[in-house]
Amino acid sequence: MATTRTAHTEWEGNLLEGNGLVTFDSSGIGQYPVSWPARTEAANGKTSPEELIAAAHSACFSMALSHGLAGAGTPPTKLTTKADVTFQPGTGITGVHLTVRGEVPGLDEAGFVKAAEDAKANCPVSQALTGTTITLTAELA
Repeated sequence: MATTRTAHTEWEGNLLEGNGLVTFDSSGIGQYPVSWPARTEAANGKTSPEELIAAAHSACFSMALSHGLAGAGTPPTKLTTKADVTFQPGTGITGVHLTVRGEVPGLDEAGFVKAAEDAKANCPVSQALTGTTITLTAELA
C-alpha cells in the first residue's frame, strides 16, 4: 500500500535575507526554521534542505541495512548512521557521504561492508538521489 507524507514551508522575504518555517504535517513532530544562511554559513539554530535530506537518508539507509542484515540471518544489535550532504551554492548538492558503524553479532567486516553497500544502492532515498555521488564508510563496532 502506497503512503504519502506531507510537510510544508512558509517563506517570507527574499532568498538571501528571508526565512521560513518547515512544518512536518504528517507526523506533527514540529516546526523548524529554515534560511539561506543555514545552507551556506553557520546554521545558527535553523535547518536547511540539505540537513533534512541528511536526516532522511541516514534513517532510510539504517532501515534498509537493518532489513538486509536480518534477512541474511545476522540482525544488527545497533546501527549508527551519519549522512553528510554537501551543498555548493550555484551548483547544488554535490554529494552525500554515509558513515555507518554497526554492532552485528556473527558477521565479519567484509560481510558488513557488502551489506552496507547493498543498502546504499537500494534504499529509497539513495534511489531518489540518483545522479548525486553517494559514498560510504562502513565498519563494525
